[in-house]
Amino acid sequence: MKKVILSILSISTLLLASCSLDNDDENGGGTVGGEVTPQNLAGNLTTDLILDASVAHNLTGTLLVKDGATLTIEAGTRINALAGGTDVYILVEKGGRIIADGTAAKPILFTSNASIPKAGDWGGIIINGMAPLSRQASSSSNAATEVKNSIFFGGDDVNDNSGILNYVKLEYTGARIDDEAEHNGLTLNGVGAGTTISNIAILNGDDDAIEFFGGSVNASNLLVVNAKDDMFDFTQGYTGTCTNLYGIREANYTAVTSDPRGIEADGNLDGNTPTDIAQSDFTIDGITIINNGDTVDMADAIKVRRGATATITNAYVALGSGATYSDFIDLKDGKTDANDNTSITAVGNVANGLDVTDNKNTTSGGATLTTSVGTSGGADNSVFAWTGYNF
Repeated sequence: MKKVILSILSISTLLLASCSLDNDDENGGGTVGGEVTPQNLAGNLTTDLILDASVAHNLTGTLLVKDGATLTIEAGTRINALAGGTDVYILVEKGGRIIADGTAAKPILFTSNASIPKAGDWGGIIINGMAPLSRQASSSSNAATEVKNSIFFGGDDVNDNSGILNYVKLEYTGARIDDEAEHNGLTLNGVGAGTTISNIAILNGDDDAIEFFGGSVNASNLLVVNAKDDMFDFTQGYTGTCTNLYGIREANYTAVTSDPRGIEADGNLDGNTPTDIAQSDFTIDGITIINNGDTVDMADAIKVRRGATATITNAYVALGSGATYSDFIDLKDGKTDANDNTSITAVGNVANGLDVTDNKNTTSGGATLTTSVGTSGGADNSVFAWTGYNF
């Protein structure tokens, strides 16, 4: 495949090569068109493309990385997204790949181009893979992407490889289309275990920070700051392992949806798919959930429901002054409770009124909840020094 490097020295080559972006906007959203330059990343990426760290790149619309194409982003690259809400995002389709392999010294930054940036300025990153989902067998490889129902994800390749996200910071992402469709900071749709997701920071985003729709990808060292809705969301049969997750809502952050949570986990698609097929069965080792927002009630610190099985160890939950949770741990739901094989071990800091006994087990009471009082545990925040965030 032809490789096109977006750099100051290669713009002339880019213009002569008929480019690696098809700007007919067949599947994209927003305004696409004009010549493809570092100032206009939008359209259908059909051949390999490398973004040079020496150039500040602009995401100006919907960029679709098509089957067979790879988008490579060099360490230290900055991408400024047009503040266009749901029309501006990157979607890696099934068979496409993104290689964004930063380093602690040279992280990759995706941010808003607005002079006064805010949550929801742009739609974040969506990766569609070919790993299994909790759906009927006839549609397991044909699940429609929430934000673009003509593009699908899912399959039967547990080890599918959609690329690498490592030392990547996402700012001011996410946007709610309606109650059934939304952009998150990072959306992983049927992403397989061959994909690397590590050292990710998602700050000041609308809706969920990160959501796993099925798939088997493992993730590590995830930092979430000021997510408007859920910090970490799992659904549609996710089966991977996540380690060292840290989520915090700051004291001065007041934006909120109707039921924001630290963890929200569903077995299937909002309780609307059959219960006799494989549901979410995932592991979290090391997680911190802190609500310092004294004007916002978070619905639950940890919510597991609708057939999901969660194995969560070394969880730490805390509240700032005046902040609240509706429940410490909640495994009940009007459609279906969490699976009784769920096991959660959590420590709560009760300094500001947190009640570690405020739990809802499944209706049968079969899940294992081990809670205690303490002031330490959870994620190791020292690994997030590269983000510059002041804990």
